[in-house]
Parts: sequence; C-alpha cells; structure tokens
Amino acid sequence: MKETLVLRFLYKTALGRYLLKPLVQPGVSRLAGKVLSSGASKCLVPYFIRKHGIDMENIAVPQGGFASFNDFFTRRRMVDSFDREDGHLISPCDGFLTPLKIKKGIVFEVKHTQYSLTELLKDKELANRFEDGMALVFRLTPANYHRYSYPANGKILKSRRIKGQLHCVRPIATSTYPVYIQNSREYQVIETERFGTMVQMEIGALLVGKIQNHKSTLQKRQIQAGEEKGYFEFGGSTIILLFQKHAIRMNKKLYEKRNCDGEILVQQGEFVAWEEG
Repeated sequence: MKETLVLRFLYKTALGRYLLKPLVQPGVSRLAGKVLSSGASKCLVPYFIRKHGIDMENIAVPQGGFASFNDFFTRRRMVDSFDREDGHLISPCDGFLTPLKIKKGIVFEVKHTQYSLTELLKDKELANRFEDGMALVFRLTPANYHRYSYPANGKILKSRRIKGQLHCVRPIATSTYPVYIQNSREYQVIETERFGTMVQMEIGALLVGKIQNHKSTLQKRQIQAGEEKGYFEFGGSTIILLFQKHAIRMNKKLYEKRNCDGEILVQQGEFVAWEEG
C-alpha cells in the first residue's frame, strides 16, 4: 500500500504528531461526520464512484439520488447472496481477510499493529478463553460495502462498547501508534449453534467514529447468519471474529485468492470456514 506524504508527516515527525493530537479527538470525528452527512457532501459521490471503480449495478439508489455522501457510503444492495449450507461460517462483510492463530500468551499483529488480546477486549478472563483459537480479521477499504452481518446462528450473551481515541488505520499510522488499543470498538460474545462461543468485534477509524450497530440486534438474544448487524460510516474499518480452540477449520480454497500481502478477498455471505469435526 502506498503511504501518502501527509501520513508520513503526521506519524513520522515530532511536529506531525503534535498536530495530529487534536485531529484524532472525538469532537473532530463528529464534526467530520456532520459534514459528510450534509446535503452539500453528495457532490463527492460521483467522484468517489469513479476513483474506486465501484459497481453500482446491484445498489439500491433512492429516488432522487443519495441525500449525502454518508447516505451513499452506507448504501444498501438490492439483492444479497449468503451461503446457507449447514455447518458453514460465512463472511460478515466485504473486504480482505487475514486468518491468525491465537498463540497462548503472545502479542499478535493485525493491520501492522501489535497488541494483546486482553488489551483488545479489555477483559482478561474472556481473552483467556480464546487462547490457541483462531482470529479472522476483515479489513474494509473505503470502496467496500460497509454494511455487515452476523456470520452464524446463535445467541447473544454479552455486548460491550469501548470508547477510544480514533486513529487512521493505514499501515504508516500503525507503525507508530497502537491503533487497535486506542480506537473505538464494540463487540458481542455469541454462543453459536455450530462454532462454540465466539466474539464479533467492530473497530472504528479516523473520521468514522461511528459504529452504527442496530439497537434491535443489540437488544435481542437470538441471531441468524446473514442478519444485518449494522454499518460503518465513512472510512476504512475492521471486523474481528474470535473463535476458541478447535471451533473452526478454514475453507482452504480461499487461500487461492491471497494477494501479495497474504490477504484474502472475500464477499459478504461467502463461505469462509467449516465447523470443526
């Protein structure tokens, strides 16, 4: 990935880091959100579509067009496709997938940032339950579809929201700042029907700040694979799924789609892992 001169300046120089501090405060993110939700921001939509080569064929465009840039960014598809085969875990979103083994007591790396599972969850006891398990990390780019769903049938056991400073999730940023420790994030502990106890976590980024989980899904206890959980407002964001030891085995065909960075391009609803048998 190319690193812009602005990001190098902000994260690699003393002056840049000094100027960065006020930019990553929640108030700045809220202001950016208001601008991108204003009617004037809809003029950015055609440029964004051209720049990222976004296919609009299956997108539900409101009568009269999108009301704002965020209205476009949180767009809906007209038709969704989900793998419904019993024993299949599906991708919760479009994006780039990195499967990681959770080694006991180690600090592992996600998006060029090292952190412990305890720091990520803010819960040591919960983190210990996933030692030797598997983490599936989904990186969403700004061009991706930013609505996400549940990957399996199950029951919600616990929901938690963790406030934090918002930092850019680009690699140049993560080489300097422990991004995932400071970013805002929300997660649910879910007892699935096929894959044991899992965690689904959403992580915000600079100028996103808002992880918009549906209140109806936060309050309910039973969830279904493919059921929409929420969406991200503007920016690149991340979803992490955590599984316990021997809960899943990866769909090996996915590895044929790895890019030069070892990431796997996946679509929402795509079969990504089997029930361990």
